[in-house]
Amino acid sequence: MGCTASKPSGPIIRQLFEKNSSTYTYVVACPSTKECCLIDPVLVTVERDLEFIKKAGYTLKYCLNTHVHADHITGSGTIITKNPTVKSVISEASKARANRKVKDGEEIKIGSVRIKVRSTPGHTAGCVTYVIAGDFAAFTGDALLINGCGRTDFQEGNPGQLYDSVQNKIFSLPPECKLYPGHDYNGFMSTTVAEKKKNNPRLTLSRDDFIKLMNKKFDKSNKPKRMKEVFPRNMICGYPEPNEMKA
Repeated sequence: MGCTASKPSGPIIRQLFEKNSSTYTYVVACPSTKECCLIDPVLVTVERDLEFIKKAGYTLKYCLNTHVHADHITGSGTIITKNPTVKSVISEASKARANRKVKDGEEIKIGSVRIKVRSTPGHTAGCVTYVIAGDFAAFTGDALLINGCGRTDFQEGNPGQLYDSVQNKIFSLPPECKLYPGHDYNGFMSTTVAEKKKNNPRLTLSRDDFIKLMNKKFDKSNKPKRMKEVFPRNMICGYPEPNEMKA
């Protein structure tokens, strides 16, 4: 687990890891009210995450998903079953089931912490980046990884759209803004806008070269092994049956 407090009076951020899919889940908490949210919870680590929140003395308010995942089942549905006061959040563009569907520019409040939604499609049509108000931390999901980006060959992915999303919605944040990815496969935990604008091996290419690279590298083959099982479940918030989710 990684941890950081980005500002003395700012939100508390805790980083949790799920090893099978190399997924990062984040706890973002308000230091004054102790309300918190989970960003990209994973089904197999729900008990661990809830135990961490309990021991920290936090009250879970929201489960935020950056997109409809294809490599793991979201823990949102199971968490809501255990605690019906928790609300799930995903983008409206994802067309997935959730208690709250958000669009670009909307805000989510966790106590005194405000989280802004930035639409960053391209990996999937419904990807969003969650930005802490004040622009000092952003959770990029699979749109931008530390040394790469999400693939663009399924779920209405589009390499040109992803390039524009990263350049216009993520790299436009302040240079010192800390970036937290949805995955990492080499042990890296976070980065900054300045670092990625300088050394991300894909997003430092020209737009045309990026599109050529992505189309060559990702050709709809070698899809995530569990995609056929995972994707339908995530379209209904991780519940096993559609009627188990109350929108």
